[in-house]
Amino acid sequence: MTVRINPSILAADFVDFANELTRIPTADLVHVDVMDNHFVPNLTFGLPMVERLQQVSELPLDVHLMLEDADRWAPGYAETGAYSVTFHAEAAADPVAVARRLREIGARAGIALKPGTAVDPYLDLLPEFDQVLVMTVEPGFGGQSFMDSVMPKLERLRAAREAAGLDVWLQVDGGISEKTIGIAAEAGADTFVAGSSVFGTDDPVAAIATLRAAAQAHTHAH
Repeated sequence: MTVRINPSILAADFVDFANELTRIPTADLVHVDVMDNHFVPNLTFGLPMVERLQQVSELPLDVHLMLEDADRWAPGYAETGAYSVTFHAEAAADPVAVARRLREIGARAGIALKPGTAVDPYLDLLPEFDQVLVMTVEPGFGGQSFMDSVMPKLERLRAAREAAGLDVWLQVDGGISEKTIGIAAEAGADTFVAGSSVFGTDDPVAAIATLRAAAQAHTHAH
């Protein structure tokens, strides 16, 4: 199974994104956290910044929308040319319609679940999504501790994906480090968002290689 490492620019230098992106040439995608100060108690940046990042990034963008009314706002992010747009299940009136619209525009459609959100209602809907993001922290701030209590969710998603023979990426975001990435990989994650454990180091390329190796060591050969 392919292991993807997507460093989060939430942990990068906000006034020097263009330069920060050059520090992670070996990453698979760049994770871009959009927060609106309503859905989560934090504000980052919006559409103009994502449009600009799309212009300067050599790597595809993995946009994670932590904002209310995803039905209205998510398609605009797909229109920037982002490779993947993930919106929160809790913030969408009609998740399937949003996902279909994202795919229509040309982006991969992802759905994100907060730690307290049950996965069961989404298992039958898996074919509608290209990625499911299981939050391993409460969304809103970087640097929080990994919650291994959500691992059963990943295990259920992996089992459902295999049963249906789908190519859905299972992503985790929050507290991912060399110590925790193996736990998430073991449970079924294949796509890992890492913030401070990449951008907070002197050598992000080495950090990405270490994370990748740690995840691969715990990946089931399914």
